[in-house]
Amino acid sequence: MAGRSAALALLLSFALAGAGADGAVAADLTVTVRGVANAEGSVLVAVCTETTFLTPSCPYTGGAPARAGEVAVTVRGVPPGRYAVQSFHDENGNTDLDRNFLGMPKEGLGFGNDAPIRMGPPGFEESAVAVAEPSGRTALSLRYFMER
Repeated sequence: MAGRSAALALLLSFALAGAGADGAVAADLTVTVRGVANAEGSVLVAVCTETTFLTPSCPYTGGAPARAGEVAVTVRGVPPGRYAVQSFHDENGNTDLDRNFLGMPKEGLGFGNDAPIRMGPPGFEESAVAVAEPSGRTALSLRYFMER
């Protein structure tokens, strides 16, 4: 009987792998990125907690080859919750948002809910979306600030 209990416990631990403290499992969030200017490089997406938003430390990321128009990027393993979404078109493949000497982005940039970019990036709440299991979808549009 002890062997059966141990096997059941092991099976249960595998079933709950990846689950949070409340038993929730991670979700896949598919982000449709609109307004991609060309097929150079990749489109990168980051799904960020409030403390990691606008930093290079967002815990959930994904990418897909660029193509003019729309690109769907799936970010896997996102626990249910509220996250800000940010994306950019990494045209030269260096995984950095390139900027000019004034600090203006040289590559397309966008945020969840198409949050406006005024004199700087939007706040967490403006860019945040709810993620629920097993999957979710959202969309955003890139903005290019430099002449193409």
